Amino acid sequence: MKLWSQVLGEGPNLVIMHGLFGMSDNWQSLAKKWASDFRVHLLDMRNHGRSPQSDEFSYELMAEDLLEYLEDNNLTKVNILGHSMGGKVAMLFSVFHPEKVAALIVADIGPKAYRPHHQEVLEALENLDLSSVESRKEATEAFGPKLEFGVQQFLLKNLYWESKGKLAWRFNLPVLAREIIKVGDSLAPNAFFDGPVLFLRGGDSWYIKPKDYEVIYEHFPQAEIETVEGAGHWLHAQKPDEVYNLVKDFLS
Repeated sequence: MKLWSQVLGEGPNLVIMHGLFGMSDNWQSLAKKWASDFRVHLLDMRNHGRSPQSDEFSYELMAEDLLEYLEDNNLTKVNILGHSMGGKVAMLFSVFHPEKVAALIVADIGPKAYRPHHQEVLEALENLDLSSVESRKEATEAFGPKLEFGVQQFLLKNLYWESKGKLAWRFNLPVLAREIIKVGDSLAPNAFFDGPVLFLRGGDSWYIKPKDYEVIYEHFPQAEIETVEGAGHWLHAQKPDEVYNLVKDFLS
């Protein structure tokens, strides 16, 4: 699949992949700062953002999409940063194609399996009748109090005018809802990447706990693990300066 991308700056290549229900724009502010030292590629993953939609969804397919992007753009060896779902793709890609990866940064996700935990978000999205709302403000009101305000705003960034008077989601909600259990897939037990890896964990997030460090080192023996204090799962939005410096220092 041909992925949509934004490319900023010049220098060593840094490819960034967003998380579930996200898009490349989520990382744009940080990408502009890294662009002073790197050529930053902000990708929209399949079924997200401006990339094509498909009835198929899996980490293997998304890793193939990334390989196709690198080959189409003559990128032989790159730094890769992935957040949440994008981090799972990045980990799997490094196992499949280690020769393509100069360094890997995984933001607030581990190689272990995760139980389904997006039911509340999916329920809110599926219950929101876009034919009855005419603005993001009305959509916010229609969400009601079930979702945190920050989560609502994150989701509503995906609203766009598909045609005059008709709002739509940029993500492929029916497919993502159907395949949601795959989002928590683990790496295979024998999956292994021996290159440099930085794991960033939000200090207030439950996605990576100290008890998970052992399994991280089993798959990524050279891994460094840094905690971004005061940040949850969206650490890049909550603590951008800390994330900027940790990534820049690691890649330097």
